[in-house]
Amino acid sequence: MKKCTIQLSSIQDVREFVDIVTKHDMEIDLTSGRYIVDAKSIMGIFSLDLMQPIGMQIHSDNCDELINSLSKFIVK
Repeated sequence: MKKCTIQLSSIQDVREFVDIVTKHDMEIDLTSGRYIVDAKSIMGIFSLDLMQPIGMQIHSDNCDELINSLSKFIVK
């Protein structure tokens, strides 16, 4: 499992993020406070507080390609 923090600042960012993660066959969760949603769910993402950075958990050990494609959203 890989954990990192992301920032989705606009509706366009959310759409692009979901387009990227749906292309990968692995479980990905987003966490904000006590809420956990499926990263492939646009409605779930919009239920989170997008003003704050969001935790991302990728339930796979082979996720380097996904991390590279999401690099613009990852908080350094």
